[in-house]
Amino acid sequence: MIGRNPALALAGAAILLISGCERAAPPAAPQTSGPIVATPAGGAPDSFAPVVKRVSPAVVSVDTLSVGAAEGFAAGLPPGLGVVPVRRGAGSGFIISADGYVVTNNHVVEGAQEIVVALADGRQFPARLVGRDPPTDLAVLKIGAPDLPYVSFAGSALPEVGDWVVAVGNPFGLGGTATAGIVSAHGREIGEAYVSYLQIDAPINSGNSGGPSFDLQGRVVGVNTAIFSPTGGSVGIGFAIPADLAENVTRQLIQSGRVTRGYLGVGVADLTPALAYRLGVGGQRGALIAQVAPGGPAARQLEAGDVVVAVGGEAITGAGGLTRAIAGAQPGSTLSLSVLRDRQRREVQVRVARRPEGLAQ
Repeated sequence: MIGRNPALALAGAAILLISGCERAAPPAAPQTSGPIVATPAGGAPDSFAPVVKRVSPAVVSVDTLSVGAAEGFAAGLPPGLGVVPVRRGAGSGFIISADGYVVTNNHVVEGAQEIVVALADGRQFPARLVGRDPPTDLAVLKIGAPDLPYVSFAGSALPEVGDWVVAVGNPFGLGGTATAGIVSAHGREIGEAYVSYLQIDAPINSGNSGGPSFDLQGRVVGVNTAIFSPTGGSVGIGFAIPADLAENVTRQLIQSGRVTRGYLGVGVADLTPALAYRLGVGGQRGALIAQVAPGGPAARQLEAGDVVVAVGGEAITGAGGLTRAIAGAQPGSTLSLSVLRDRQRREVQVRVARRPEGLAQ
């Protein structure tokens, strides 16, 4: 499960956003010297096969093995019997470099003692955990193989609502499976503070977690992470971590094994219509400063009851947006916040600190 809603289930798959590939155009020979890129034709695709064939070699299955006594005791096994409980898991992932860096979800590999990555051509490699980031549910693995096929992130070139998506992953452990759909929405909030998700309707299921979403050029636009489902299976509502965030987190995990986030020492909340009217700013959208840490980076500039309506000139429409803006700021930099206080708008400059683990924004 992800978030607070029991209908939100961890899913995962590789998604390929493809909208304009002609079956008549033969696929190019496999590439090993650079990122896989497909050249789209105009209009709706006659077939997704050309793009699926090109990107599938970079989509992998991630199998895990966890060993621990806790599961055995929970299952009613008495201690001292020498029984070693084993838990197996499976998910998806994708290769982002020729020397074997693999992106997947944190929940796929969390707690695993052994990780094996299986390629589409049948080869299997033990994987080393490079780093993981629970707040965004991302993880990076490394396998020891040269000249691997790989794909690249789309950065900020995200698809529009209505663009085609194709998911390729490892649902229910079946191995390489492709499904198609469209981008249904941007900016979905499902209870995770640091991620604003893409919503897609390409069917993804258990075992698809950690797979990529591609655009027509074969660039990764998202990492499939969760589904909304009253049944546990796909009902056409899936969620993917956007590529710009995934690329930033992945780069930091590769460089240092951890993610650095900005910190202002404030607690934030959504500005509900009732709160807005109570504060005399009815109809205004923004994020409410609920508390300010004494001695924190923003202790002199912000007050409880302030309403942040913009950061760096970009509108803030809720607590999630402000949280992500603060977290994405480089420690040591200065954030410009547009704040409503006593019904007056003012500009506030706050120097960003490094966020300690487990603390607020």
